[in-house]
Formats: sequence, C-alpha cells, structure tokens
Amino acid sequence: MMVDEIGSFWMRSTQRTSYPAATATEADVVVVGGGIAGLCTAWSLARQGRRVVVLEAGRIAEASTGNTTAKVTALHGAVYADLGTENARWYGQSQLAGLAALRAAADALAIDCDWEQRDAYTYAVTDDGADRLREEAAAAAEAGLPAEFVTGTALPYPVTGAVRVGGQAQFHPRRFLLALAADLARLGGRIFEHSRVTEFADGQVTLASGLVLRAADVVVTTGYPVLDRPELYTRLVPKRELVIAAPIPAGSDPHGMFLGVDDDRSVRTAPLPDGGRLLIVTGETYQPGEADVDRRYAALLAWAQERFGISEADYRWSAQDYTTTDGLPFIGRFPGHRHLWVATGFHGWGMTNSMVAATALTGRILGTAAPDWADLYDPHRLHPFAEAPGLVKAAASVAKNLVGARFTKPDRTVEELAPGQGAVVRADGKRCAAYRDDAGQVHAVEASCTHLGCIVGFNDAERTWECPCHGSRFDVDGTVLQGPALKPLPRIDLR
Repeated sequence: MMVDEIGSFWMRSTQRTSYPAATATEADVVVVGGGIAGLCTAWSLARQGRRVVVLEAGRIAEASTGNTTAKVTALHGAVYADLGTENARWYGQSQLAGLAALRAAADALAIDCDWEQRDAYTYAVTDDGADRLREEAAAAAEAGLPAEFVTGTALPYPVTGAVRVGGQAQFHPRRFLLALAADLARLGGRIFEHSRVTEFADGQVTLASGLVLRAADVVVTTGYPVLDRPELYTRLVPKRELVIAAPIPAGSDPHGMFLGVDDDRSVRTAPLPDGGRLLIVTGETYQPGEADVDRRYAALLAWAQERFGISEADYRWSAQDYTTTDGLPFIGRFPGHRHLWVATGFHGWGMTNSMVAATALTGRILGTAAPDWADLYDPHRLHPFAEAPGLVKAAASVAKNLVGARFTKPDRTVEELAPGQGAVVRADGKRCAAYRDDAGQVHAVEASCTHLGCIVGFNDAERTWECPCHGSRFDVDGTVLQGPALKPLPRIDLR
C-alpha cells in the first residue's frame, strides 16, 4: 500500500500555517483549541466585537479537523429514533442551523472550499438494519428533516434500505478554516500556535511556558477538554477511525454521502483538479491503544477494492473523536464555573456541531438570547437511565486497564522487538513502553499515561503510543501529541 507519511488529503492539498507562539495580550475571550469548533466560536465572537485569542497546542485546523471526512449534514447515522420526540426536534433544528451557518459563512467570505450540495444517506445491508432505518426515517422526518426511506442508492453494491436526506453538503475543511482564520485576524482576533495550555480557571489560562493570559471568559474546544474533572471525563469515550482515499473516474461517483448503519463504513467523494473524483472511505473504528492498526487499514482497503475497483490507496489517515454517554455533545458552561465554557463530545459530527457550539456559546457569553435548542447540550445535564449503560461500559473499560493491565505480566521482551515494532515489555525489572526504530535503536518510556495512569498501547500504523482510557497520544520518545495528557511519558534508559 502506498502510504501518505505526512497527513490527510486535506492537509496535503493546503499549506501549513505558521502563526506565532503566545505572547502577553489582552482579550475578552480566550478560546483553547484551534480546530473547527474553536475557530468558528472565535470568529462568531469576533464578529460581535469581542477581542478574541485562540490558543492551539500544535497548528490550527490539523488534529481531528485536518483528518475529518467533512460531511456537513444533520443526518447522523441512526440517532433520531432514540432521542425521543422533543429532543429529536431540538437536535434536528440545531444541526440544520449548523449546516446553514457554515454555508452562510462560506458564501459571505466567498471561500473557495469545494462546497458541494449532496444528499446524505444512512444505509443498511441487513434486513434488521433496514427495519431500524424505517423507524429512523420516520423519526427524522418528524424532527423536521427532509427525510425519507428508500430502497436503493447509487452505491455499487446492494443495500436493504436507506434513510435519505436531501440538501446536505460536503466541503474542503482546511480551505474553509484557513479563510475563516484570516477573517478572524482581520476582525482583530489573535491566533497563537505551539501554545499548550496546562491550567484553567474562571477568567484565566496558564500555558506550558508559564505565561498567564486573562480574559472575561475562557472556552475549551480541545476534543477532550483537558480538564481533570469527573463531571465530564467519566462521561466521554474516545474512539479512532481509519480513512483511505484513492482517485476514481468521475463517472463512478455515487453522488452522495453514505454511512452504513450495520457495516461500519462511510463513503463520499471530493473533486480533483483533473476533473476526476477522490473516493474517501472511512471505517474500522477502534479504541485508542488497540493493536493491529495496519491490519485494519488493510481490511478497509480490501473492502474498497472489492466494491469500487481501486488498486491502492493514495492517502490514508485517521481521526479521533469523543462520544458522550448519552450521545449528545456537551456545549455550555463547565460545571462549577461561571466563565469557563466547553464544547466537546461531537461523536464524529464536528462539522455541523462546530457551528451549533459557536451559536450557542456566543449567545451565552454575550448574555443574549440563546437558541431554544441550546439547553439540549447543557453539560450540567444528567440522564441516569439513558446514560447508565454507557457509564458502566466506560467505567469498566477504564477499570480493566487500570487494574487488569497493571497485573498482567507483559509477554514480550525488548529483544523480541523487530524494527518498527513497539510493545509494553518488562525490562530491567520495570514495565515500559519500548519501540525499536528502523535503524534498530530502542526507545523506551514509562508505560503509564501521565493523565490518569492507564497503560498505553502501540499504534503500529502511526508508530505512536495511545491511551485507551481517555485518548491521550504520544510520540515514541514520549512527547505529547494529543491530550488530555499535558506531560510527556518519562524516558527510560535501558542498559
């Protein structure tokens, strides 16, 4: 397989940014996180005259946003039938509003971001799945979506049924966001990269450099909110998903956005400069730290080869998202604080939810009337019956790692690692995470995540260490790549 070593198609087809590191500055609002939710929220506030600072630990519009599939739709798999009539109505209204807000921003700024109107489909390949989607189509239509149940699609393989919602969209997320960031700067906003925040409080943040920035309000949009508060971290579950992409003839384009409800596959295309289309296939969802990621990529490629006739993948990448225990995002005031706000738990639907968050948080922070649907996403909510299964499952997963993994003796030694391999091993009487690079040199770090102590696992495709409990990711030398961990894995000198 030809592997893209740098990033996704969205990253490869745009220039990387080069904003400066944070310096002392005044602000009304500090937004922590430079993904689509953070940038949309910052832009929305700046348009209302607020002095806004965006702090990004890496570079803006990378991380999850730079590795998305960029479907802009209110059809999110099969959720409406499970939400209940009133919640489904609020959810549908908010997601359609998010779609409209993204479209309005792209039009207002005349952004060349390959915006294409597309129908969205949630399809099934089993009879049970089709029965479920009949209920979903009815619930989505009752919630206000232009939804209908159909028995066929333009996919080159059979389905047993699908929910179709017209008038949805897809776009190039990086082109959109780089233009939005430029307009944010025009409005007086400041963007700082390589500026990791390590402490939060009402009205201020502290950076790894020691710099303290103060503002009337702080908004955290970092995927996992990098706040060690049980009110949220026990209710957020990380997941990773793989993506491959390859050119196909324009005539092979299925002209839609597709998500399988019972086969863990997502399909869309994007325009290429030569007039062809780039097939983008997503699937193979797994928990961070699980093994055999390369095997999962191979399975995804084999699936696309069989159904779309591609030979190899020109790009492959992965993204990480968080799901809440009741399936709804957390958008609003952080529990226990007056001027600390959060937006997270988008469950893979960050495009529309980014503008949902921007709209709701702008209204709350400015003290104006928030949309009627904003309370649906209140982080203070607790739905014991709806959340109980998810809470139990999440707690069991963490307990299994914290207890089980610690008392399970590693079954590999450093000597057994081939070049390119990594594993948790026992060496010099210590449990450590060891990786042997292509030159044969061994790099060893502590195996306990510096967030809450879970044992990390090795991602053999990206050659990273990942925490299965809360999704922190580290380079093989221990450097933090993605929070909530704020400190690197300590290095171990194996002699």
